[in-house]
Amino acid sequence: MTEQISIGKYATLLTLTDEQTAKQLNPDCDQMQFIVGKIGTMSLNKIISSIETAARRQNLISETQYRETHALYHAILEAVNGITRGELSIGEIMRTVGLKFSVVRGYPYSDKQEGEWIAVSLYGTIGAPIKGKEHETIGLGINHI
Repeated sequence: MTEQISIGKYATLLTLTDEQTAKQLNPDCDQMQFIVGKIGTMSLNKIISSIETAARRQNLISETQYRETHALYHAILEAVNGITRGELSIGEIMRTVGLKFSVVRGYPYSDKQEGEWIAVSLYGTIGAPIKGKEHETIGLGINHI
């Protein structure tokens, strides 16, 4: 059996805590690259574009390698699927989100031939666009690069 490092757990810890706490709780991920950011929107497109833009600007994914953008895109959609309970729409059905996101990239398997993977975690609130009417939500997506 191939030993695994929990890339998804690390991404989730980064959204729920801070960098120092996430590293203490999951020290095996010390070699992983990551970014953390925030987004508030009523648009699914803005969630996707904000995370992709942040990942490019911070050199987590290449601007010239489509496969990296493609892997990130699918990880984002999987995470959004979690926060929206399978209904991939937000503003169209009068929902808004306030989210912290993290993207983690690295080798989760001890066998490097398994390749790099990317994980996206989203944590925050979702609900009617009325202050105080939101509830917590969380989503996680993982894809191979």
